Amino acid sequence: MLTLKTGIKGQAQVKVVEENTAKIMKSGTLPVFATPAMVALMEEASCIALKDYLEEGEGTVGIKLDISHIAPTALDDVVIAIATLDKIEGRKLTFIVEAKDTHKVIGKGIHERFIINNEKFMNKLQKN
Repeated sequence: MLTLKTGIKGQAQVKVVEENTAKIMKSGTLPVFATPAMVALMEEASCIALKDYLEEGEGTVGIKLDISHIAPTALDDVVIAIATLDKIEGRKLTFIVEAKDTHKVIGKGIHERFIINNEKFMNKLQKN
């Protein structure tokens, strides 16, 4: 791992389309941006923040989410997630995450990731 520092940021964005609505993702019944889609976008932003800091063979896995989805977003709007590295505890990384549409903040919270050796991690699957 290259030297990480708090404050690094990653950003990801997506347009709200039928496929990422609560109705289609089965997390609700309305045609609005789904909570699972928002959480995935927040995780993507966290991964983007780390892309220049991981060495060959390293990766990260999500280990904890504490997210509030506080406002709806309609079809055809755009959602941007921003992840800011807040804390480094060995291989455990804590991000402050926030999602906004073109009008307002729609979600926020904390996301933790753990730095792994990809090969060792995948080998664990073979042992189970």
